[in-house]
Amino acid sequence: MSIEVLTILMFTTLMASIAMGHPLAVTLAAVATLFGLLDNGFDISALMGLFANNTWGIFLNYTLVAIPLFIFMAQILDRSKVSEGLFDALYQVLGGLRGGLGMAVIVVSTVFAATTGIVGASVVAMGLMAGPALLRRGYDKALSAGIICSSGTLGILIPPSIMLVVYGGLTGQKETSVGNLFAAAILPGLLLSGLYLLYVGVRCYLNPKMGPPIPKADRTASLMQKFSMTMKNFVPPFGLILTVMGTILAGIATPTEAAALGCIGALFLALVTRKLDWKVITEASISTARTTAMIMALFIGGKFFSVVFLSMGGGDVVADVLLGMEVSPYVVLAIMMSVVFFMGMFIDWAAILLVVVPIFTPIAMDLDFNPLWFAMMVCINLQTSFLTPPFGYSLFYFKGVAPPEYTMSDIYRGIIPFVALQVIALVTLVVFPEIITYLPEVFFGR
Repeated sequence: MSIEVLTILMFTTLMASIAMGHPLAVTLAAVATLFGLLDNGFDISALMGLFANNTWGIFLNYTLVAIPLFIFMAQILDRSKVSEGLFDALYQVLGGLRGGLGMAVIVVSTVFAATTGIVGASVVAMGLMAGPALLRRGYDKALSAGIICSSGTLGILIPPSIMLVVYGGLTGQKETSVGNLFAAAILPGLLLSGLYLLYVGVRCYLNPKMGPPIPKADRTASLMQKFSMTMKNFVPPFGLILTVMGTILAGIATPTEAAALGCIGALFLALVTRKLDWKVITEASISTARTTAMIMALFIGGKFFSVVFLSMGGGDVVADVLLGMEVSPYVVLAIMMSVVFFMGMFIDWAAILLVVVPIFTPIAMDLDFNPLWFAMMVCINLQTSFLTPPFGYSLFYFKGVAPPEYTMSDIYRGIIPFVALQVIALVTLVVFPEIITYLPEVFFGR
């Protein structure tokens, strides 16, 4: 059987198995096993040796130790309710503006994203706090759902992000180290947050019924009280962000060491807010173990899939097709981004990374794209996977905690403009790549 036919069949089998609802990690490993045997003439011992060597290599990767540490930090912060006080403060500060309450949700989600790095925690927390509040204040349901779901996904991009840790551990290249990826993600994350704020502000200014201001009677705090409330609730999480990110960007600590420091800081914040007890620690530890096990299982299955795919020549087939087209490199980039976007509708971000990065990265290098810039384009694109139907996780996270007035129709309608904003952000980063590369050059040099 030719390599071309094996390549098509391998991807077709993978997509069909996922559509049937099989677990991703098992599906990736099973498809790799089937086609690995077809390719090597059913030499089971050789295939198992390949599997063992790659699995052992994954567990020797020191960078991946940061994953359970960042997850534990996020779990503790989620249970310490640091976002609630900040939301209450911004409720008073921005509530008088048209769309102000919606913008407050975006600001809080941005700060929360920088402290947790987990989308589920951000969307659920904002859904519980802001979902009912936006309804009570007469906000359009579709707009409200879009604000909460889209701003909650910032947690997968704004560092410290689990996705960036996985990407850095997957490539093992200096250009795409975790430190470089963290620095590169800051401005694109703020760009997305700024686009969301601009969209909500302009739309509610033009149509006040979409997001009416809070009545003066409900905004009783004085200017000094608003300032005090904001500082009191903003400084602790921002201090934790500076501690974690500052030590990495200053070269004082590795991402793994900074993650451990972040865990200590999160425990301290939980202690100060009187939320720290044995139950919180136990629940956070169990949740961390489950999430880490899920990610590592995906890592093993995805790595095995990509190794088998590349070893049988599938990567060369894809490269020959894309590089053989007599078109601009940016047309090839658009095709690769479209593939990632389409896969995001059906597959978890971790599985997509593990499948496409080993295939697309060499192609991007052949096209003379900056590896760090290309990495961020993939990661920003993957953010849409949490919003695009039919399997956008953020949509179901929000529906699970939202008041019954929010229907799935409202949620689907609400996310469309924000997905469009993410596409606009991608185009902006193609036109102005310095948005990605500026901070890494400042902190780590060219």
